[in-house]
Amino acid sequence: MLGLMQDWPLLQHKIIDHAALQYGDQEVVTRSVEGPIHRTNYRQVRDRALRVAQRLAKDGIKLGDRVATLAWNTWRHLEAWYGITGVGAVYHTVNPRLFPEQIAWIVNHAQDRAMMLDLTFVPLMEAVQDKCPSIERYIILTDKAHMPATKLKNAVAYEEWLAEADGNFEWAQFDENTAAGLCYTSGTTGDPKGVLYSHRSNVLHALQACMKDTLSVSAQDSILPIVPMFHANAWSLAFSVPLAGAKFVMPGAKLDGASVYELLETEKVTFSAAVPTVWLMLMQHMQANKVELHTLQRVAIGGSACPPSMIEFFEARGVTVYHAWGMTEMSPIGTIGAIKPALVGLGGKDLLAIKSKQGHAIFAVEMKITDDEGKQLPWDGVKFGRLKVKGPAIARRYFKREDEEILDDEGFFDTGDVATIDPNGYMQITDRAKDVSPAASGSPRSTSKISPSVIPMSRRPP
Repeated sequence: MLGLMQDWPLLQHKIIDHAALQYGDQEVVTRSVEGPIHRTNYRQVRDRALRVAQRLAKDGIKLGDRVATLAWNTWRHLEAWYGITGVGAVYHTVNPRLFPEQIAWIVNHAQDRAMMLDLTFVPLMEAVQDKCPSIERYIILTDKAHMPATKLKNAVAYEEWLAEADGNFEWAQFDENTAAGLCYTSGTTGDPKGVLYSHRSNVLHALQACMKDTLSVSAQDSILPIVPMFHANAWSLAFSVPLAGAKFVMPGAKLDGASVYELLETEKVTFSAAVPTVWLMLMQHMQANKVELHTLQRVAIGGSACPPSMIEFFEARGVTVYHAWGMTEMSPIGTIGAIKPALVGLGGKDLLAIKSKQGHAIFAVEMKITDDEGKQLPWDGVKFGRLKVKGPAIARRYFKREDEEILDDEGFFDTGDVATIDPNGYMQITDRAKDVSPAASGSPRSTSKISPSVIPMSRRPP
């Protein structure tokens, strides 16, 4: 017997529809690539995303086509994502920090038909465009006044291109398992591998991220995702922030300590997420200039291990640190260092030791550790083994490698990490599987040249 509920497909554009309807006047603020602070709101982002979809359709972009984005966190990049998926196409986030030949390889593998890119990256693509024959048009994310002279094929300023659409358009309708986003991971052996997210997985992951003991996103927040949108969905914040109706603050290309501090203070940011290198620059700026934080309440730190001293720095200022871990293949959040009720009474070094771990699995992420023969190991905080995960927002195949099995007999994905899990469910990475001896259980001592503190939130260069 099946339930009698409505068939309401989990499509990504429903997120921006909800934001526009319920939180239409909520600000979306960007330090633009051109320089000035730009202000818009969810209603306008949604309207322009519809025009993006309409304009892509006019260019012949259809269901399943890939559209690359090579861009910083800006309002234009945000509306482009929703517009691309709203016409049924797939946004393919290209990481500008990869080598040019890697960028050309993944663009060719994805067979991108168009690319939307920021001014910063025009020279990069001019150098490799001859190696990217599938791209029919380059859309520069700027206006006519800032449009550079360029040799990029059929190049057009985004604002001029968008002006050719009137917004009289309806989102395409399709199955919720339709592909929505494509992100390549270069942290594996061999060629980069494409992780293909679905509308369903992105919406579910956004709901996971909003939960109180995950990122605790709410409409009362002002949120600054410093983690780039080209790093595995910006840790879901491109979806979870509008889903919750929070104020959205984006840093553009300026991630230095002074610029980040200015946005934190002027936009009254309550929550932010970034890798440790960004937080280190902020800490250095604050110490050098003897300034403090006045509105920031929470930070998520992932990408690599968060040093205990960084946790102490923020928490001494009343800012709660959530240590996070995940992978491109996990959409990407897998664990979060929220404190469980049984541990609330801890303090000092005991509490710091818990917070320094990578945290416990979030809802809809199942986790286990096994030896090399696949035998499950106990959660005792001592035995270490291969870390494997399972869930509705975790990859089951790689793009264009559908004949390659990447799950075990129970449907778990091997992360390639070696970890322990303690009796309270807190996971701690100890190594990469390729760097340890065949015996995958024992005391958590590293046998590799890679520091046990190297923890990838996204399998890409920092």
